[in-house]
Amino acid sequence: MNSYKIRQKFVEFFQKKNHKKVVSSSLIPADSSVLFTSAGMQQFIPYLNGKKKSDLKKAVSVQKCFRTSDIKEVGDKVHHTFFEMLGNWSFGDYFKEKAIDLAMEFLTKELGIEKDKLWATIFKGDKNIKEDLESFKFWQKHIPKKRIKKFGKKDNFWGPVGKNGPCGPCSEIHIDMGEGFKSGKCNLKTCGPNCDCGRFVEIWNLVFMEYKKVDSGKFEKLSQKNIDTGAGLERITAVMQKVESDYETDLFQPIMKQIEKLLKVGKVENKKAQRIIADHIRGICFLIADGVLPSNKGRGYILRRLIRRAIRYSRLLGGENNFLIKLAKKIIDHYKKIYPDLNKKNNDIITIIQKESEKFEKTLNQGLKEFRKLVKNAKRKNKDELDSKKVFHLYDTYGFPFELSKEMAKENGLKVDKKGFDKAFKEHKKISRAGAKKKFGGVGDLGESVACQHTATHLLQQALRDVLGKHVKQAGSDLKPERLRFDFTHDKALTDKEIKKVEDIVNEKIKKDLPVTFKEMPLEKVDETGALAFFKEKYPDIVKVYSIGDYSKEVCAGPHVDHTGEIGGFKIIKEKSSGAGIRRIKAKVGKDV
Repeated sequence: MNSYKIRQKFVEFFQKKNHKKVVSSSLIPADSSVLFTSAGMQQFIPYLNGKKKSDLKKAVSVQKCFRTSDIKEVGDKVHHTFFEMLGNWSFGDYFKEKAIDLAMEFLTKELGIEKDKLWATIFKGDKNIKEDLESFKFWQKHIPKKRIKKFGKKDNFWGPVGKNGPCGPCSEIHIDMGEGFKSGKCNLKTCGPNCDCGRFVEIWNLVFMEYKKVDSGKFEKLSQKNIDTGAGLERITAVMQKVESDYETDLFQPIMKQIEKLLKVGKVENKKAQRIIADHIRGICFLIADGVLPSNKGRGYILRRLIRRAIRYSRLLGGENNFLIKLAKKIIDHYKKIYPDLNKKNNDIITIIQKESEKFEKTLNQGLKEFRKLVKNAKRKNKDELDSKKVFHLYDTYGFPFELSKEMAKENGLKVDKKGFDKAFKEHKKISRAGAKKKFGGVGDLGESVACQHTATHLLQQALRDVLGKHVKQAGSDLKPERLRFDFTHDKALTDKEIKKVEDIVNEKIKKDLPVTFKEMPLEKVDETGALAFFKEKYPDIVKVYSIGDYSKEVCAGPHVDHTGEIGGFKIIKEKSSGAGIRRIKAKVGKDV
């Protein structure tokens, strides 16, 4: 059974059971406290915690997910950054017994898995939450006691996604793949779920979500009992296709074969490197399609790290400069029927990968030379650790992420001191701040002398969003009395018509002489106001939200004019590229422009 059929069967099965199909949410979650959508339940948190009431009682989805915690494990048989999660939910409707019944019906009747091969695990309880005896009882309707195992919170308690939120005990369903799938040691007397031998594969997790973890660390009962399940499509596909690795399924084989073809390597030549490249290029394409751009922070840093890691492993196998572009085209073609948006963002994906690759390729060779010098010097001095300051120099000068240096050091039998690297990084930031004399907003020491320019950037950002779309976000600014510079996210040059339209909007708001006001509030309350806030990692706990009439609302530290009429006029003098997916506008303000 191919992966497309498994997706289809899963959704149709639960639709017949009166579950509403819900489309996958973006990999960029609404919850700003987490980097990515890492589980199917994230878009349903308002329903799970009882804050949102509606007719949605039961749901089914195939959710795009991305997890950063597994990057180091990628290259083995089952770990990935990007993956698809099959899930069904109940919001105060059915609970443990029916969830177990539905899971068993789908696995045994729809997929045809033999019941004798299935095992279950339950939560054995701890000092805070009692043993899940109900699930133990319900499982016995389907499988004998000897195949129901009890484990602690580490294995059989799920969530929350962040520091607090909905969570609960869970039951994992495992399948016995047989002796032929053993790849490690085990104790035959206790071999079963959670054994490291590789014979047992977890295929589904049923979360009985009835608790909420609060700030104090305690667990409180939710207002309703919910079901949240997750079954990794990659894992189930491997089981159905009777292969030992997710990379041998039809989800990965087209890209794996393309890698072998382009690199002219066999299936067993540096298998780990091939798997890392295949995983990363898939994750790269989906991240860019959902609006993530390469940068040195947050989501952008993860994307940049994936691109550079994929380039580095492709170079180990003899890959050419345009290698990732060819693989990206294969990914887009493979998934375009299931995720049409991926195909719509084809040009964006190719352009960003190309620009980021070119940027890294320029410094990669020189950086590798410098790295080899560090290794040679360390071994000459009989040291088992690289100089952390010089490792930071590799990052600062050649764009080598710390993790990349750490991986290469390990390959050479050496270590890298993370604390030493972080110390060098902090010292660098301190020196940079002192030298640039910049404050939040790009104002620096100029203060009130650039208040007109500062207010104009707020109008400019909103006008760009009105003309180009809501994907536009500030990526930097620099203000001087003679001109302003504003960087923003956009994937192509503005047309003359678009530039004129943006100018006209800004000048219209200036002419209206709109009032500029602000309110102070806690940072966590900002989202409720609808204000733009793109640099939350820089903000203090209490922030100012500046409003320009009813047109613009944005978190900022000032300074600003009191009324837009004080700006005088606005004129764009240049628009150009400032990096992959980043455009730059230079403009003048004043009564004479």
